[in-house]
Amino acid sequence: MRRLLYLTSAMVFFDVAFFAAIAPLLPDYVAELGLSKAQAGVLTASYAAGTLVASLPAGLLAAWIGPRRTVIGGLLLLGVASAAFGFANELALLDAARFTQGIAGALIWSGALTWLVTTAPPERRGSVIGTALGTAVAGALLGPALGALAAEIGTEPVFGAVFGVSFLMAAIAARLPEATAPKRQALREVAVAIASRPMLAATAFVAIPSVMFGAIEVLVPLRIAELGGGHGLIAGGFIVGAAFEACLAPVAGRYSDRVGRRAPFVTGLVVCAVAMSMVAVAQTLGLVMTALIATSLGAGICFAPALTMLSEAAETSRLHQGFASGLSNMAWAAGQVVGGVGAGVTATAVGNAPPSFAIAALLLVTASYAYRSLGAAMARPAAT
Repeated sequence: MRRLLYLTSAMVFFDVAFFAAIAPLLPDYVAELGLSKAQAGVLTASYAAGTLVASLPAGLLAAWIGPRRTVIGGLLLLGVASAAFGFANELALLDAARFTQGIAGALIWSGALTWLVTTAPPERRGSVIGTALGTAVAGALLGPALGALAAEIGTEPVFGAVFGVSFLMAAIAARLPEATAPKRQALREVAVAIASRPMLAATAFVAIPSVMFGAIEVLVPLRIAELGGGHGLIAGGFIVGAAFEACLAPVAGRYSDRVGRRAPFVTGLVVCAVAMSMVAVAQTLGLVMTALIATSLGAGICFAPALTMLSEAAETSRLHQGFASGLSNMAWAAGQVVGGVGAGVTATAVGNAPPSFAIAALLLVTASYAYRSLGAAMARPAAT
C-alpha cells in the first residue's frame, strides 16, 4: 500500500505541476499573441476541457482494463502533449496541446484514484485521498515556479523535460501489480447509479469549488499584472497558496474520517466564498494576494471530504470506483471550464467584480444545502 501511495502521489504531483505552470506564462501569451481575457480563459481552461471530455471514458478504462494500464497510457500521452505545448507558438496549437494534456490528466487521475481507493481500507479512505490530494496540490507549488522558469529560459526545455520523466514513471508503474481484477460493469447499471440522487449531489460538491479555481486561474494572474505585478509575484502567490492547501488536505481528510464529512466541507466552502468576495473588491496587490491565499485555504479544507463523499456515494450505489474517479475528474473539469471561460468572458465585458461575486454566492448556496442535507450517511465516516 505504501509503495502504491508514493507512486500515485508522484504521478498526480507531476500532472498538477504542469497544469499549474500556465499561470506565470499567461501574461506573456496575452502580450505576445494579443489575446483577450476571453481567449486567455479558453487557453487556461483547455486542459480542463480535455479532462472533461475524457473523464468518463477514463473511468471506463480503469474499470475494464485496470487502473495500472490506465495510468501508464495517461503518462505516455502527457509526455508527448507537454513537449508539443513547449514548442507551440500559435494559439490553436497551444489550445490543442493543453487540451491533450487534459485528456492525459483524466487517465492519470482516474487510474490513480481507482488504484488507491480499491486498495485502502474504508476507514482510512479520507486520509488516503487527502494525502494524495495534498501531494497533488504540492505539485501546484512547483507548477508556477516551472512556469516562471519557462518564461525566463523558454518553454521548449522546461516542457520538453516532461517527456522523459513521464516515460520513467510509466516504467515504474508497469512493475506494480493491479489492486483488483478489472470488472466490466454493464453500462445501463452505470447510468442508473450515476443518475441517483446521492451521486448527483456528491458530484456537484466537487464541481462547485472547481468553478472557483477556474475563475481564480484567469482573474488573479491578469489582475496582478494590471496592478504592476510580474511573473515572480504571480508564481509566489500561487506557490504560497498551494503550500497551505497541500498541508491542509491530508489533515482535513483524516479529520473527516473521525468526525464526518460535513463540517470540514461546509467550512471550506464558506472560506472560499469570503475569498472570492475579496477578489471582487481588491484594488491593491496585497489584497489580491491575500484573497488568492484564502481560496487555497478553503480548498484545502473542503476538497478531500468532497472527493471522499463521491467515493462513498459510489460504493453505496454499487458503482465501480473507476467510474467514481471519472466522475470526480468530470466534476473538477466542468467546474474549471465554466469558471475559467465564464469568468474570462464576463470580466472582459463588465470587469472582475460580477463573476467573483456570482461565484461567492454559488459557494454560499452550496454550503447551505450541504449543511442541511448531509445529516445522514454522507456526513458520517464510512463504516469499518
